[in-house]
Amino acid sequence: MTPPEGGQTGARLKEKRFQLLILSPLKRTWGIKMKTLYVTDLDGTLLNTHEKINEYSKEVINRLVEEGMLFTYATARSSISAAAATEGLSTKVPIIAYNGAFIIEPSDGKLLLSAYFTEEQKKHIRNVFEENQVSPLVYAYVNGIEKVTWRTITENEGIRDYLSRRKGDKRMNPLTEERADELYLGDTFYYTCIGSREELLPVYEALKDNEEYNCLFHPEIYREEYWCEVLPRKATKANAIMELKKLWKCDRIVSFGDAVNDLPMFEISDECYAVANAVEELKKAATGIIESNENDGVAKWLLENAQIEKNKG
Repeated sequence: MTPPEGGQTGARLKEKRFQLLILSPLKRTWGIKMKTLYVTDLDGTLLNTHEKINEYSKEVINRLVEEGMLFTYATARSSISAAAATEGLSTKVPIIAYNGAFIIEPSDGKLLLSAYFTEEQKKHIRNVFEENQVSPLVYAYVNGIEKVTWRTITENEGIRDYLSRRKGDKRMNPLTEERADELYLGDTFYYTCIGSREELLPVYEALKDNEEYNCLFHPEIYREEYWCEVLPRKATKANAIMELKKLWKCDRIVSFGDAVNDLPMFEISDECYAVANAVEELKKAATGIIESNENDGVAKWLLENAQIEKNKG
């Protein structure tokens, strides 16, 4: 499967090795303080197979954050879904949601960065979906209110599973056939298609090389279906992390992940660690391999290695 945004270049690998093996130790020797931002993926990385954070991980990370560690997460989830999955986790640094479409202040939900499709892009993407007889979940602000809209007649087992894990979510906006023409309304920032690999591959092939989009195609972590996700080109975890790096005036990025869609995040990181359950392609691009998501790999690494920023940003 082709990585969403290309593999890691040899030049970037050499630069990272130089930073890790030579420059960083020299700076520590010279007493130069390097402000580090730690960023983790959620599903398959920080979350366990029950889509929750182990209590040990939560306790360790919260203590380190309280001591001054700059920590956040970058996820494909919405801020609402992520907040439910990470309940009790301390995140003083803004979080990255929808694979980089939004940077959100966790204390009040304020959007610090957002990316939307143009009307022309929406029309093109809709045509691709309809030509391939695929009906997406559409994430948009409709009349100023965030909605996740889909046609109920097109629900499959994968979509129903997705919906079953979001009961009570006020964003949910199911459409009967009488309202089917409302599917593509609003200021759209994200499309998700859930189905078989054979069904969704033509959509991915039609959009993946378009310079206006960031198109992701990957198997579902918890089930057998595939997901095809389409976002505006600038909506990537990597871009959002670089924005956070500027906002918080950090010198370094250390990231953690498990899947191919974390490759761009690894590319812009000074150090990057793949959990033991990660795909082989990501492990090859990683600085190192840590314990699995089930065994608190991220928290254990942070406990041993995280730099505490006493002068909090």
